[in-house]
Amino acid sequence: MSRVDVALDTFRQEFSCAQSVFTAFADPADVSRETALRLASGFGGGLARSGETCGAVTGAVLALGLRHCGAPPTDPQAKVAAYPVVQEFLRRFRERHGALTCRELLGADLGTEAGRQRAQNEDLVRQRCPAFVRDAALILEELLPD
Repeated sequence: MSRVDVALDTFRQEFSCAQSVFTAFADPADVSRETALRLASGFGGGLARSGETCGAVTGAVLALGLRHCGAPPTDPQAKVAAYPVVQEFLRRFRERHGALTCRELLGADLGTEAGRQRAQNEDLVRQRCPAFVRDAALILEELLPD
């Protein structure tokens, strides 16, 4: 099963976009599935359902940090080692979808009761988020060769 398939399958199991993307790419860094799911748990819905940065994006940033942060992570140069590849990821994702925030991508603000209700009534998460998860995983596959 490809990492894209793993991400989509995880999403279908009712995990968030962030958990789905991060989990699919965490294993090369020796992060267990359970740990990956726990680490990414607060990022769903655009950071704890605030409608901010899309969970598929934040999950990808976590994966990129695992792969590209130099050692030791306390070294100032190591801490910024992932910035160029994260910026490239953001550029590609924004190019495909026109935005990085959950509220813009969904067309509803999960940070408000009215937005959550609209998203639920129109089934926006189930209709739109799989494309964000898929594309985040596809971009990661391009940026993270095994």
